[in-house]
Amino acid sequence: MSRVGHLLNGRVEVWRPVTADDGGGGQDTTWVLQATLRARLAQPSARERQAADQAEADLTHIVYLTPGADVRRGDELRTTAAVVLEVTAVFEPSAPGTYLRADCTARQHE
Repeated sequence: MSRVGHLLNGRVEVWRPVTADDGGGGQDTTWVLQATLRARLAQPSARERQAADQAEADLTHIVYLTPGADVRRGDELRTTAAVVLEVTAVFEPSAPGTYLRADCTARQHE
């Protein structure tokens, strides 16, 4: 177990987009469950924005995972509380094998 494994007190499902030909010259994208992983979600921070006359808030989350977890930029992390987080970046800290950090965003519409 990693050095921070005992702090990973939640679970997230990792969903990845898979694209396939639709037989008519186009493509269909579906989300496929990859794994359920132990994780810890840090408290989100918010940034308000106005786009196309619609008010939105972008919530940024940091999710900590076990080292070696198969999580990639573009994946979705879904929690048991029906929160869907889009992974924007994944990296390890300066001490390899400690944990994996995924920076994520969630958008709330007004």
